[in-house]
Amino acid sequence: MTDLKTLYQTDYAAWARRHVELLRAGRFAEMDIEHLLDELGDMSKSERRELESRLLVLIAHLLKWEYQYPVLSDQWREFDGRSWRNTIVEQRKQLAVLLRQSPGLKPVVGEAIAAAYPDARDLASKESRLPPETFPADCPYSAEQLLQDDFYPGPSETRS
Repeated sequence: MTDLKTLYQTDYAAWARRHVELLRAGRFAEMDIEHLLDELGDMSKSERRELESRLLVLIAHLLKWEYQYPVLSDQWREFDGRSWRNTIVEQRKQLAVLLRQSPGLKPVVGEAIAAAYPDARDLASKESRLPPETFPADCPYSAEQLLQDDFYPGPSETRS
């Protein structure tokens, strides 16, 4: 095991490959359990951070879509929200891929939305220059709405 602990410090890829071999062979006693547990814990934290980060961007853009788009499209006929729509589409696609590749994240989507929302609200406020109070205190969108390709909040004319 000392060799594996040293390998962990010097060649992470080799350490990981060796653990795959040990797992397949059922040689659990030879594994570097301490570092393996650290890595597995960090992996789930990393995936959770990505989930929250993508939700933050998606929610911020949906808030801007709902609260700022109608004003901008009235002021500037040429404003069509295309860049916001592109960001919304991209974040939804990346979230779908993440949830497909890491199905264990599905049960924590609601918690991740709640965790991401205050920062999404703040981002939407800063980017739109609308006061934070413009936006609801709690996320107005359900997980289903956030992940639904054709959901765009607000009046029907903003859903084009």
